[in-house]
Amino acid sequence: MTEPLGEDLTRLAALHGVAVSFRPSPDRTVTASAAAVTRALAALGVDAGTPEATRAALAARERELAGRLLPPTVVRWSDGDGPDALADLPEGTRLLIETEQGETRASLAQLPPGVHTVTATAPDGRTARAHLVVAPPRLPTPAGRSYGLLVQLYSLLSGRSWGMGDLGDLAELAGWAGRALGAGFVQVNPLHAAVPGAPTDPSPYRPSSRRFPDPVHLRIEDVPEFAYVTDPERLRELRERAARLRETVLGKGALIDRDAVWELKREALELIVAVPLGPGRRAAYCDFLAREGQSLEDHATWCALAEVHGSDWHRWPQGLRDPRSADTARARLELMDRVDLHSRLAWLTDTQLTAAQRTAREAGMPLGIVHDLAVGVHPGGADAWAQQDHLAAGMSVGAPPDAFNARGQDWGLPPWRPDRLAESGYAPYRRLLRALFRYAGALRIDHVMGLFRLWWVPQGEPPTEGTYVRYDAEAMLALLVLEASRAGAVVIGEDLGTVEPGVREALRERGVLGTSVLWFERDWDGDGRPLAPDAWRADCLATATTHDLPSTAARLTGEHVELRDRLELLNRPVEEERAEAAADTGEWLDLLSRLDLLQGTGGGADTSSEEAEIQAVHRFLLRTPARMIGVWLPDAVGDRRPQNLPGTWDQYPNWRLPIADAEGRPVTLEELAASPRLHALMEVLREEG
Repeated sequence: MTEPLGEDLTRLAALHGVAVSFRPSPDRTVTASAAAVTRALAALGVDAGTPEATRAALAARERELAGRLLPPTVVRWSDGDGPDALADLPEGTRLLIETEQGETRASLAQLPPGVHTVTATAPDGRTARAHLVVAPPRLPTPAGRSYGLLVQLYSLLSGRSWGMGDLGDLAELAGWAGRALGAGFVQVNPLHAAVPGAPTDPSPYRPSSRRFPDPVHLRIEDVPEFAYVTDPERLRELRERAARLRETVLGKGALIDRDAVWELKREALELIVAVPLGPGRRAAYCDFLAREGQSLEDHATWCALAEVHGSDWHRWPQGLRDPRSADTARARLELMDRVDLHSRLAWLTDTQLTAAQRTAREAGMPLGIVHDLAVGVHPGGADAWAQQDHLAAGMSVGAPPDAFNARGQDWGLPPWRPDRLAESGYAPYRRLLRALFRYAGALRIDHVMGLFRLWWVPQGEPPTEGTYVRYDAEAMLALLVLEASRAGAVVIGEDLGTVEPGVREALRERGVLGTSVLWFERDWDGDGRPLAPDAWRADCLATATTHDLPSTAARLTGEHVELRDRLELLNRPVEEERAEAAADTGEWLDLLSRLDLLQGTGGGADTSSEEAEIQAVHRFLLRTPARMIGVWLPDAVGDRRPQNLPGTWDQYPNWRLPIADAEGRPVTLEELAASPRLHALMEVLREEG
């Protein structure tokens, strides 16, 4: 039985944005436990461990809010009136605004977009200083409809990659898809820096850093200094080993081995970085160092320290656990060569990411590369070390129990503290967005609902013992719109699953596109049948599947049920699962047939062909008003296997499979480009889109 929260704890929690209940469905309310609420407050620096402490904290918070002139961050949309926080100031309060551009203003009128500083001086002498975010009212709508490819980059091997897909492959894919297929974008998985170690966690959604990319994605031969390495024989040996590694994946059925790839690339990059930079390259590198500043120094320092002490900073010597300590400063000096190496690798990767986007745009893509922003970072990684003051200690992000997962979820990612974000003017969030938008034509935000609230799970407790903590969604959205507008980029929010009422509407109002997956689009408020194409929303990226779902071929044939049965992941008899899956697929095929979309691969009447059915699925997507249509690249060659099977760890090779055809044979980028099946599917989009 859940312990009653008490009035004081309930009021205190509300004043700090900690929820005391949530609604998994419109007709059901679940009360959070007192322990979960108390621990969430503790992570925010609020002691509610006893009734006396709770009363004292409540009184202190009420006094603070009553005497506060301004919150730490206020938002003004450029098409609206001044923020309520400024409008509610005492009459006669004087304002002084220092703009991001270095100007001084005494009025809110005609402020340029940016993050400014406002100082308010009340008639009674009280003063307050706050960050003032001025943002455009919404993101621009993408010009026209576009279709594109969705791919996990590591799975896309070419005849030149070193055992996994790389940024050279991405540039080749984008250049070809834009020119030969008329594609408007290529969406990839997060390319954030991973936590090093053996074995490395292969999931791109649990990175060491979201702020900097992973050099494992570098195309070694495209680094200009590659041509001037002083030990070319050693480099030749590494390339031969890389070719053998690539062949084990493409020709011998081996899994992608990220650690083996990185070991080869690391050795090659050590040789390359030893080559002196020319004057122009040196100047570009220095510009990068100056632009990235403390963030890059912290990241590179963590990487250098991890080589010595391991990849979990919690286990480092005490003095090195603080990025600002004297011990860390001394260690940075002692490891300066390694710090410079990791700084150089970040620059090289940033350069190739920028080149890939340039290639995409030169190929005629209106958007280019769509990058993916993970929800959070690994607790032992670089960002968690460098941003300790902005993260909630002892907490992890997850999801509450729902109809699909009765136990809830714990993703093992420490959440940002909303109070510290606001106090800093959301500085780490702004730096993160600005970095990604430098080379992204669009940004997909995983679990975009996290801009509004996140499910905090106390460490050591099951996910059921968590509670929601609210963020200032207006500030988070304003900064997202501001940075995306500055970059001329589109934003796509992954808003699948249970979404709090009002969230999708707020995102749409600001121009953030949603995500719609065919199999989930049903009339849930009516008869539950597949949603007709004209009933879909327009402001979305529409797809048949995602990296976390069965491929379209597997769903059409029911192979996704057989896979889960083999791995003993089913909670019901397999016959029931088969029947339900067949009924679900049958309803969709019936709708496709009624809409006369099952036209066969050559325009004939063959409605039994799996290939024809996959084409019909995409014809259906084209019938919707969706602004963006995404084709899961493995669908184009009939791949049966999901890239990730949620709920598994070592039972299934998540994040380690190359793209394969219907028989399970790996398919290279060169073979994809020549695939009749792929061209037939893409011709559907070219002709009907």
